[in-house]
Formats: sequence, C-alpha cells, structure tokens
Amino acid sequence: MREASSNITYLKDYTAPAYWIDRVDLDVRLYEDGAEVHSRLQMRRNGDAGDGSLRLDGEELELRELVVAGRKLDATDYVQDEESLLIHQVPDKFELQCITWIRPQDNKRLEGLYKSSSMFCTQCEAEGFRRITFFLDRPDVMAEFTTRVEADKKAYPVLLANGNPVDKGDLDDGRHFVIWHDPFPKPCYLFALVAGDLHLQEDSFTTCSGREVDLRIYVDHKNADKCDFALDCLKRSMRWDEEVYGREYDLDIFMIVAVDDFNMGAMENKGLNIFNSSCVLAKPDAATDAAYQRIEAIVAHEYFHNWSGNRVTCRDWFQLSLKEGFTVFRDAQFSADMSSEPVKRIDDVNLLRTAQFAEDAGPMAHPVRPASYMEISNFYTLTVYEKGAEVVGMLRTLLGAETFREGSDLYFERHDGQAVTTDDFVAAMADVSGRDLAQFKRWYTQAGTPIVTVQGDYDAESKRYTLRFEQSCPPSPGQVEKEPFHIPIALGLLGPDGKDLSIAEPLFELRDATAELVFEGVESRPVPSLLRGFSAPVRLRYDYSDADLLFLMQHDSDGFNRWDAGQTLATRVIHALMEDAQLAEDSIAAFVEAYRHLLSKRDVDNAMLCKLLMLPSEAYLIEQADEADVKAIYDARELLKCRIVRALESELLQLYVANHVQQEPPRLDFEAMSERALKNTVLSLLAADPGEEFLAIAKEQFERANTMTDSFAALSALVNSGMRSEAESALQDFYQRWRHDNQVLEQWFSVQASSPAYASLATIRQLMNVPEFEITNPNKVRSVIGAFCMQNHVNFHAERGEAYAFLADRVMQLDDLNPQIASRLLTPLTRWRKYDAGRQQLMRAQLQRIHGKEKLSKDVREVVEKSLA
Repeated sequence: MREASSNITYLKDYTAPAYWIDRVDLDVRLYEDGAEVHSRLQMRRNGDAGDGSLRLDGEELELRELVVAGRKLDATDYVQDEESLLIHQVPDKFELQCITWIRPQDNKRLEGLYKSSSMFCTQCEAEGFRRITFFLDRPDVMAEFTTRVEADKKAYPVLLANGNPVDKGDLDDGRHFVIWHDPFPKPCYLFALVAGDLHLQEDSFTTCSGREVDLRIYVDHKNADKCDFALDCLKRSMRWDEEVYGREYDLDIFMIVAVDDFNMGAMENKGLNIFNSSCVLAKPDAATDAAYQRIEAIVAHEYFHNWSGNRVTCRDWFQLSLKEGFTVFRDAQFSADMSSEPVKRIDDVNLLRTAQFAEDAGPMAHPVRPASYMEISNFYTLTVYEKGAEVVGMLRTLLGAETFREGSDLYFERHDGQAVTTDDFVAAMADVSGRDLAQFKRWYTQAGTPIVTVQGDYDAESKRYTLRFEQSCPPSPGQVEKEPFHIPIALGLLGPDGKDLSIAEPLFELRDATAELVFEGVESRPVPSLLRGFSAPVRLRYDYSDADLLFLMQHDSDGFNRWDAGQTLATRVIHALMEDAQLAEDSIAAFVEAYRHLLSKRDVDNAMLCKLLMLPSEAYLIEQADEADVKAIYDARELLKCRIVRALESELLQLYVANHVQQEPPRLDFEAMSERALKNTVLSLLAADPGEEFLAIAKEQFERANTMTDSFAALSALVNSGMRSEAESALQDFYQRWRHDNQVLEQWFSVQASSPAYASLATIRQLMNVPEFEITNPNKVRSVIGAFCMQNHVNFHAERGEAYAFLADRVMQLDDLNPQIASRLLTPLTRWRKYDAGRQQLMRAQLQRIHGKEKLSKDVREVVEKSLA
C-alpha cells in the first residue's frame, strides 16, 4: 500500500469539473485471474474551464490501451501515477476509449470490483469506481450508462448491472454476455455489477400508474429459503413511498443481491441494490426479530434512495447528508408506520444520545455538512446519517407535515436528474413555506450538541407559569464559538391529575441565546414535559425532582418523555449506588416501586412496556460521565438490576409466563414481536440474579424455541448470567447447529465477545482461532473484535491496558487489508479523554504506535491525527 498523503479536501475549494461525461459504454470481461475493462466515454468540455488537459481518477489499474478522438496515444501523451491519469491535450468534445486490467480476486479492500467467495460484485461509493477504470470519479459527473458483462457461463450464469436488460447471448469457449442499459444519468458511485451462480427469487409490483415492475432477489443457493421477508419489505416500501411521498419507481426491474463480504450494510446502486447478507436474509428459526426489523428498515432505506439520492444526488461528498440524512428520516417514518411511533422514536434517540452525542463530543466531531476531510470514507458517520435525519425531522416539525410534503415535492421536481446541495434542499422548504430558514441552516454548518437549559417558575398569586430557556454549544474542533441554533421544542404542562393542560404554544421555537415563555391562567404549579418526541437533538437540562420524574414516568401522554423520565431516574439511582450503596436505599426503593406500578397498571402496550423496563445502557452512562469509571458503572447497574429482580421476582415471572406463547408457525407481525420482546426483556433482567427458576426457564426456552429470537435471547441470558458451565454448554450446542450459517454464526461470536460476564481478552483470542473466523470478512471482524472493544466495556478497559494494545494490533493488521474497517474499529481509542489519567496514557500510547506505522492509510491516519490533536 502506498504511503497516505495528508492532503485535505475543503468544501470552500469546490469547483465544477473541467469536463462532463454524457454517456458511458462499459464492457467488463471477467476471468479467473482478473478482469479486462473496456470503456468508451463521450466527453465534452465544461465551457472554457480548464487548460485543455484532462485528469482522470484511477488506482491500481493496469493501462493497456488509450484512444482519444480516434487516435491511439503513446506514453508521451499522458502521465499515469498511483492516483490518476493526466492526458496532456484533448479536444473540446471527443470519445475516450480505454482498456484496463484489474485483479478483483486480490481486492481485499472490498472497494471497486472484487470477488466475494465465488461471486464478482462491486462497491463504488464513495470512490471505488476509480479502481475499475479511469474516470471522473465525483458525484457531480452524471452520465447515462450501458454495461456489457461477459464471463464463463457455467461458473457465472447470472450477469447483472444497472438498469434494464437489453441484450444477451452465448459466445465461443463457453462464455456468455448480458447488456444492461440505465436511461437515467447517474454518478459513477451508483454503478453496480454482479456475476455469479445465484438463486433467483422473483415477485412483482404494480405501481400507482399501472406499470408492472419485476422484483428480483439473488442469493447464494444455500440461502434460497431466506428471501420472502425482504421481498415483502420491498413491496411495502414501494407502496409507502408512493402514498406518503408521491414517488413512483422508474425502471422495469428492481434487483437485490446478497453478498457475504461487504464493508457497509447495503448500497443503493440504481436498480441493483447490493446488500450485506446480514441485512437482507431471514427466516424465523435463523433470524431474530431485531434482525427482521433491521432488514425492513434497510430494504426501505435503500429503496427510498431511488429518489432521495439517485434521481436527485449530491453535488460533492460534503453534501452526503443531503441523501443520507433525508433517507434515514424517510426510513424511520416508514418503520414507525409499520410498528409503533413512540417505540421507534425511543430506539432512534437511544442511538443518537449514546453514540452520536459521543461523536459530537470527541475528536472526530464535525458538522452535518463537513467543511473538510482527508478521507471521505471516514465521514459515513452517525452525524451525517442520524443527526442529519434529525435536522430533516426538525424541518418537518417546524413546517408541519403538509407543507413539508409540498417542500419535498418541489425539491424532487426542481432537481430531478441533478447533483445538488443541502442549501438546495432547505431552499425548497423555504420557498413553499415562505419562512426564513437562514438561521436553521446552522444545523448543517455547526458541529456539536447544543445544550438547552430550562428553568420553571410559578407565581401562585398571578397564576402565571414561566419557562426560561438558555442555549449554548460547547467548542468542537475548528469551531470554538457557536451562534444560536433554531431549535423547535415541543412541550406540554401536566396538572396535578396527570393530564395535559390546554396551552396555546405546544411548539416553542428557541432562536436566541435566552428566551422566556409565559403561560397565563395556570391554576397550580404544573410539571413541564419538555422536548416531547425529542423534537431537537440537544442535551436538555431541567432540574426535575425525583418526584417529578416519577410523576412523568406514570402520567406523561408523550410516550418518549414517559420513557425518558424513567431513564433519567434510573441514571440518578445508578449514580447514587456508585457513590454510596447504603445512602441509595431510598432511591432504589422509589425506583422499584415505579417498576411495580408499571407491572401492575399495564396501561401501555407490550412494546412500550418493554422499553420502560430497560435500564440505561453502559454506553449511555459512560457517555454521560465527565470521567467514566467503567467498572463502577457496570457494578452499580448490575446491582440495581439485581435489586429489581429480588423485589419483583414474582411479578416478573408472571409477566414472563403470560407472554411465553409459542406460535406454530411463528408470527412476524409487530404484536407477536412485541410479545417476544417483553418476555425476553424479563428473562434478561432475571439473569442479573440467577437462581434455579431462572435456569429452568432459560434452558427450557433455549431447547424448545422455534424462533431465533427466543433461542438467542435464552443463550444471551445464560451467557450474561455468570453461570459459566451452563453458558458453555448452550454455546457449544448453538455452534454445532449453526456453524454453517454465516449470519447466525456472527451472532454466536457477538454474544460472547460483548458479554462482560463471559469474555475476557483471552476469550477473544480464542474466538479468532475458531475456523469460521476470517479477518478479511468485515462482519466477522465486527462481531468479534468490534463487539468486544465497543460493547464489552469492563474487559476492554481492564486496568493494564492489554486490550488497547490488542485493538491497535488489529487496526494495523487491517490497515493493510481493508482501511475502511480499520478506521472504524479505532473508535474506542479515540474516546481516550473520557477516562482516568492512567487509561488516557495507555490509550494515547497505542494511538501514537499506530501513527508510527509505515504506509499508514489515509483512513486511519486522519482518525489517529485528529484523536491525538
């Protein structure tokens, strides 16, 4: 690997390309030792831009022939280096023909064209196309593609590319070809190609205009029985996008291919979505309900990209959230409509507050629209995706659902077939609403998580209640001072009876550094319910008493805030336990009684009760701390779980039995999933204080389960219970049954690696020696190394720091194979400032050791240098 340069790309330096590419004809000939790529590009100069020379992107390409405007060039006509091809002089309008030789079989980076097992496939976002042929590899160059794929017919009977198939035929020597044409101009990052011996499962969809669309899923033959759910999700996504956003699918065919080796979750290539197998394959006995819900969301997400990302794409990579933030928002809406809006909101905010807020507070903090980058792959972040979705959600909150829909319609109509910016998206919303959104756009340009501090004051004599707001935002890299954000705050006031008071302004727009909101005619001191539905991605500070939190936990009509009150109260109890367990007795007793009230009153559905019974995660508690004592957090949280179980064991067992209903065949509707989720949440709680009754029900559930949800939940409970012999027996049984199923085996790896009660660093080393573990497979790396370092906080942060050195070794090893995965694994070390001085020193030392590696990739170098700055 070449030594990574430290060149920084800046948004302020953006210029349009000197040349456009109107049409692309690709001929990709696949062989066992490589691939020959013939490209013909119809090019024209962009006005009078440039100096008449042409620079194309290209990496690890063997150039075999180059022809410009019919003239074959020799070595004096161009200069090729490791990153580009410079042609000294070209006409204003011409055809460029190029033949390159590449080696997909040796491509362990999984970027461009590579081989996964016996299948050829591609991943071109963000800059993978330059590893296939020389090109202007940037998203604002949009061209019409025709792709011919040729290969041995016996080994690769299925040949796929973007668009619609227009021709096919047999060739000499047992080879064959298929030609695909995509009539919609697209950037090259949306190019896709697949060749393999694959099972095909078909269905169809009739669009709102009456067109019949052929739906196809291609998978490895051994996974032929795992396609039904994804096809059903696809059809529901297509219908939902028509009904909610007015977006109809545009090609004659829509295809999904499942690939075992994939850096991401999935990719929205036009008409040919390529999926990580773990994100699309499912059947009840081999996939958990959580996996089903994830598949539903990802299938929808990639399909929705057909408009929010493909038909309208981003001008440059700084605008990545233009497509990703908008599409995450859309897939969240879809998932909420398919299940429960408050439960979906809780899940989304849990991720945001645990991981994205931590990103905002760390060395890699950046705005939703970054101002610069060294390696674009490092900016496929929670900030761009999840916080970007929150920004879109705030626009909808501010404008209202109907006006927001008008804005999205105008955006798609105005920019169809164009590469645009976040400014263009906001402009469409401003134009339909007539609102000035200039201040709102600071959400795109300012990094960090705003802090909103609220104080409440009640004047009994005047019956006036006043809320005083103050906003601020901590410094972040490159941004010390922040201007006030435009923050929508949904709120309510609860009276003594727990019911909402009628108020004139349920949505308050905080635009200044300080502001007041006054409510007249309030008969008694209310309890405020602030930031309902988590209406803005901020840290809320309000001095609720424990009694206030218990009141909100029992009465708030806003499901999210009811849950959040419980989380805040649980966090206080855990902190009290960390300081003095004896003095925390009253707090524990009050919290246990709140749980008892939930179990007896049962005024919410199973899905919501499941959320209300979950304690804050270790990761969230660590993120909340100024200096995180990981062991103390773990011990206090486990002690609170234990106290809950001892006080409420009979109630919890009754709840378990009431929901332990085994359906034949298993149902996959939201109600059935919620029933299983509640039962297994109870089982997880019981594992904190395991006794004979726990062991009996866990073993019975594991042995008799007819869904992976129940089987895996019982396995997880046993692994986390500390009952090692029982856990090891169950793990061995699970392994023997599922060792030949990659997706299930990844869960087997992960349940061990992530368990503080089970997995030490020695356990992780043993798991890496299991025959099915492959360091070149991203899913296996994430399920073992990633799960240990990012979820098993106690053992990763063990005092001697051996796990830090282990992670550094793996990062350097992977940097030579797959820099994208290496840089993402680095995240735990980048948070070194969160811990005590001793651990800080140990973590910094490993970052410095990584930085000293020869030939360090741009991916890893950028993360390390920002972490050490």
